[in-house]
Amino acid sequence: MTLVVMAAGMGSRFGGLKQLTPLTDDNEFIIDFTVYDAISAGFDKIIFIIKEENLELFEQTIGKRVRKSGIEVGYAFQKQELDGCYDVPETRKKPWGTTHAILSLGKMEENFGVLNADDFYGYDTLKKLHDFLETAEDGRTAHYCMIGYKIENTLSDHGTVSRGICRVNERGMLDFIEENKRVERLSSGKIINTYPDGSVAHIPENSTVSMNCFGFTPSVLKYMKPLFEEFLEQNKGDLSSCELLVPTTVKMLIDSGKCDVKVIPTGSVWKGVTYIEDSEPFRQFIREEKTAGNYPKDLWAKEKVCV
Repeated sequence: MTLVVMAAGMGSRFGGLKQLTPLTDDNEFIIDFTVYDAISAGFDKIIFIIKEENLELFEQTIGKRVRKSGIEVGYAFQKQELDGCYDVPETRKKPWGTTHAILSLGKMEENFGVLNADDFYGYDTLKKLHDFLETAEDGRTAHYCMIGYKIENTLSDHGTVSRGICRVNERGMLDFIEENKRVERLSSGKIINTYPDGSVAHIPENSTVSMNCFGFTPSVLKYMKPLFEEFLEQNKGDLSSCELLVPTTVKMLIDSGKCDVKVIPTGSVWKGVTYIEDSEPFRQFIREEKTAGNYPKDLWAKEKVCV
């Protein structure tokens, strides 16, 4: 079973390439814990989606030590260049979004999970993702899944975050998902999103959100490609900063009847490092997890991770 880890983002709010920044007392990256939990949950292959220019650095800092576990490691490259006649500004350095990242895989022959490199998801999330993928099959529509988190457990104390706010029906299926790019908790405790026009919306604390953790069958690549091409056509007049994100694409696939998406709630604690100020709380969290015995002091000390 394959887990795809999206690691081509620039980390502009963090102030550097956070995927390759040690964030614990033992010089581990967030990715280390994702891979450790993935192996424990039953995944046996990891594909990292990165920028090609970061390959050597990524392999030396992450790939090489992850290989100690005996897991298969592969890479896919999310490139800045686009097929077709598109006028891409020279100043653009930002990737084209997470939908484009998944399309960078080219082709997949088996079910696969997808998540971010810079989020800590926890074992429960990886186990539920693996178990869904183990039996997922497509019928007349494609059957995907999303691991759902409660919004109050996914916020930063140091600034706004981007969250896909979800509406889940009585059957536990995803009906609607909307990307909110400036979500924050106010000092009053209220959670809000601020839209580009300055208007503000209150978000209930029990809202389910997407943390970009999805389970897909290979059909998703076939369905995503024309949507990305349509996105480029719609934005070809100004390609300076637009992105097509997975939650937006998944919503379009649901609306068109191409797929359904089972929302699987998780009890895992989400931790992220969106801003440099989030680093110390994450470091303390990992200290506590290791003290509790949830992780060994050295994740990769043994040749294989014990399940």
